[in-house]
Amino acid sequence: MLTHYLVFLAETATIVLALLILAGGLIFLGRKGMRQPGARIQVTDLRAQLRRNGALVEQQRLDKASAKAAAKARKRHAKDEAAQVGDCTFVLDFKGDLRASAVASLREEVSAILAAARPGDRVLLRLESGGGMVNAYGLAAAQLLRLRAAQLHLTVLVDQVAASGGYLMAVTAHEIVASPFALVGSIGVVAQIPNFNRWLRERHIDFEQFTAGKYKRTVTLFGENTDAGRQKLREELEDIHAMFRHFVAEYRPSLDLEQVATGEAWLGIRAQELGLVDRLATSDTVIQEAADRGRVLAVRASGPSSWAQRLGLRAQQAWEGLLGAGDALRF
Repeated sequence: MLTHYLVFLAETATIVLALLILAGGLIFLGRKGMRQPGARIQVTDLRAQLRRNGALVEQQRLDKASAKAAAKARKRHAKDEAAQVGDCTFVLDFKGDLRASAVASLREEVSAILAAARPGDRVLLRLESGGGMVNAYGLAAAQLLRLRAAQLHLTVLVDQVAASGGYLMAVTAHEIVASPFALVGSIGVVAQIPNFNRWLRERHIDFEQFTAGKYKRTVTLFGENTDAGRQKLREELEDIHAMFRHFVAEYRPSLDLEQVATGEAWLGIRAQELGLVDRLATSDTVIQEAADRGRVLAVRASGPSSWAQRLGLRAQQAWEGLLGAGDALRF
């Protein structure tokens, strides 16, 4: 029996060690991906792309002679457009997760636009986010404010959702455009964590935590939470909510905050009635309108270059999320 036990113990230790080595390797790759010097910027001419797609459809629709004549007309028109030096519209994309990890690319893209933009240029941001960590989405919103500070007109386009932290980003825009059934709003703050203290006590497992500072840790995953700790966390939530409300009021002063800052989210149609958005349309409609006026350039910063680095980055984010679960205040 002792021999079997020792063999089992050795096998278990080997598996645990292998998992630790694998996790360490993934985290190393993730950090390596995050330390990449200077993200590469990719620029796509969306107006030219729309023209090409339309030409392909038109070729199938017309007879051979008409298609040939139309192709010549498009070439002349393209030369005329290329000779025009007018305003330019830049298009950005932000797909948010809990940690707003796309902010790393956003800051590079904003910097690239600011280096090339001219007076009269515009920026469209296609935004999709249900919110996440307070500090992460606060930083994302601050990146968009750099565009406003440079006096570039910013329009946020919401096809599906801009809630909580996503709406915090959206209000920095001069104009918010949402599709009719996009989910918008959710001006509120939440903190939720499981507590395993009773489960540990039932198994006679002690959990010890040492802190310096009265409110260094208010509620925890494994310790016994107190009413005083819970009350302190509620006060922090109310304070952050007040700052959230103030931020929204600064950029959309016409909103009735008592009505909309309740944590509720609304579909685009109702959101427009409440003043949360300015116009109902899809991002495709707005981009087509911009293409009819002038050049439209999609700007994108590339992320980690290899699948291993991307996998490692996800592992790093998951690990940090697990370690910081007790501190996760979220929009």
